[in-house]
Amino acid sequence: MFDFCTDPAQLEGARWLSCYLTTGKHMNLYWSVLTVLALLGITAPVALAFGFGGASAARSGFAPLRWIGKSYIAIVRGVPDIAFFLFFVIALDQGIEYLRHRALCPDWDQPVRQGNDFIVCQAAKMPLGSAPQWVHETYGFSLAVLTFAIVFGAFAANVLFGAMRAVPRAQLETAEAYGMSPRQTFWRVLVPQMWVYALPGLGNLWMVLIKATPLLFLLGVEDIVYWARELGGSKTPRFTDYPHPDWRMWYFLALLVFYLCFTRVSEIVIARLMTRLTRGQATTGGEAQRKAA
Repeated sequence: MFDFCTDPAQLEGARWLSCYLTTGKHMNLYWSVLTVLALLGITAPVALAFGFGGASAARSGFAPLRWIGKSYIAIVRGVPDIAFFLFFVIALDQGIEYLRHRALCPDWDQPVRQGNDFIVCQAAKMPLGSAPQWVHETYGFSLAVLTFAIVFGAFAANVLFGAMRAVPRAQLETAEAYGMSPRQTFWRVLVPQMWVYALPGLGNLWMVLIKATPLLFLLGVEDIVYWARELGGSKTPRFTDYPHPDWRMWYFLALLVFYLCFTRVSEIVIARLMTRLTRGQATTGGEAQRKAA
């Protein structure tokens, strides 16, 4: 990046370090931080949408819909995250390719399943082998977002389902006495008040989601843990312009600081949001605010 980095062998001290930290692989490390933040920023609302849909279905009066909601919560929560990530991504990828294969290659006369191999025509590949690199990366990132959203959406659904049941029944009955329909009671009374009961569980789930981002490598996304391990390993002059001993401890220490700072900021934001939500509510926090006022 800098003009004086043309000959690393002649550098030392701060100049060597500045050139080392701006190599192409380190830029990939910095981009992977943005990838993790983008994953969290997109996954959190999508998972919350899955959770809200699952919780609403689980408390539905329509039995088949209620069974679907409760089955979604029970099945996804009961499967280890790693096993679900490995199974779901492969199954979804092969399912998309199979549907494309049937649509784009109707004349294919060979079985798709050949032993342990899954073989489709080249036109059905997702993404296509001739597609640019950004398409491959976007496709992998999209699968990662969907997988994380489904997994953590099930946990969010369980939290929201409990929060909906925690809203005092008397308030719902009062809304019904004022002539509100079940739909109006749900959206105007139940949903606004459930968040104060759901936020502690959702806050814990957000922390777990932050800690789960290193699982991105299972989905083929090069995350910060991958690059920290790659860059921190010992390098010899034969393979790199910036040789160094094993520095993985320092790279992982930097990751430790990053995650601790990120979770601390999250705790502050969640605490302020909790204070705002409890204002005027018939909860312990709301009662403490009324006494303080």
